[in-house]
Amino acid sequence: MMKLLYKPFAIIAGAVAGRAAAAIFERLWALLAKQTEIPQAMEQSRGWMEVVAAAMLRGAVFGGVKAVADRALATAYFRRTGVWPAKTGEPQG
Repeated sequence: MMKLLYKPFAIIAGAVAGRAAAAIFERLWALLAKQTEIPQAMEQSRGWMEVVAAAMLRGAVFGGVKAVADRALATAYFRRTGVWPAKTGEPQG
């Protein structure tokens, strides 16, 4: 039951993290590429390197921000309730 209470918080945190990641990515791209237009894969005028670099940076930023948000929320939830909201077990690797 306690794990079900976590879901609404996770949905809200995911939305906030998505917006934060988008803002971080846009600023990073503007800083690194010296342009505000983010290249899209289907833009004929953009080169391969530019399109792939933008996509990889976007994925890294979104993945990192999601991991931070997920871990922070899970830790806070655990401290409040004493229940870890996901599977527990031995780390693999």
